[in-house]
Amino acid sequence: MGNRSSSKVNHGRFPPNTASRCVTETLTVSHDFEVTNYPMLVGMGVGKFVSSSTFSVGGYLWNIRLYPDGVMKDSAGNMSVFLHYLSSANDVRTKFSLNILKKKGHGKLTNYPLLDYVFSAESGAYGYSSFFDNSELNSSSHLDHGRLTIRCVLTIIKTNPSEPTTNTNLVVAAQPNVQDHLKLMLTDGDGADVTFSVRGQLFNAHRCLLAARSPVFKAQLFGPMKETSTHGIMIRDMEPQIFGALLHFIYTDCMTDDYKEGQTRNLQHLLVAADRYGVDRLRLMCEGRLCD
Repeated sequence: MGNRSSSKVNHGRFPPNTASRCVTETLTVSHDFEVTNYPMLVGMGVGKFVSSSTFSVGGYLWNIRLYPDGVMKDSAGNMSVFLHYLSSANDVRTKFSLNILKKKGHGKLTNYPLLDYVFSAESGAYGYSSFFDNSELNSSSHLDHGRLTIRCVLTIIKTNPSEPTTNTNLVVAAQPNVQDHLKLMLTDGDGADVTFSVRGQLFNAHRCLLAARSPVFKAQLFGPMKETSTHGIMIRDMEPQIFGALLHFIYTDCMTDDYKEGQTRNLQHLLVAADRYGVDRLRLMCEGRLCD
């Protein structure tokens, strides 16, 4: 005789279900590391490096290290570039890219893909030991008066513990990521068709998006009084940091972490910029934070 199961059979009915959800969050930030008079650094010695300032992404500290003569003898003749994890907290899963920008910020000279790496206190650096041939760089017109800019686009990936959902028949759709795509479009500069110069710092942007978000940009870029050149529009009476925060809001509809708490002086300058370009939602958000 066969074994008899003690479980009940629900004839004609769906079996009872349970469900849970795992939420993965991402945060993407771009950092440009500018090195002036790069040819003068070549010859400083294998293993010697210069580093960017420390920047924060997702509550963790990072910097970029550039080895003009390579990180080791095997990479001599090539520059080496690494992203360094400076915090000693938890392991951090990342996706990031390191690339050299073309002169005047018009696109990328290199086209390295995204790297997927888990940083930890024991494994705190990852990158390229043979990033670019110095002879090719120095013998070409890639340098802008000796200036070299390396862009790091870093995404922090956080996966929260799974939790039960209340509606077991609900199919959870993926969260929209248009905001992330637009932010990446700004930081990468792909498809940009207008360049702004703010106290010598260049910002690449997309005219149609600016015009859709700001009536002032619309008039400046498409109106009767539009700029004759869209490849070098000078922005006066504004700091690069403030203009960058303005562009960030225009693309993402949210403020950067630097302006969410405190930072009264920067908020005041950002308020002026929002009013100047008719970005009303940003102006109201700045006013609200200044009144808190």
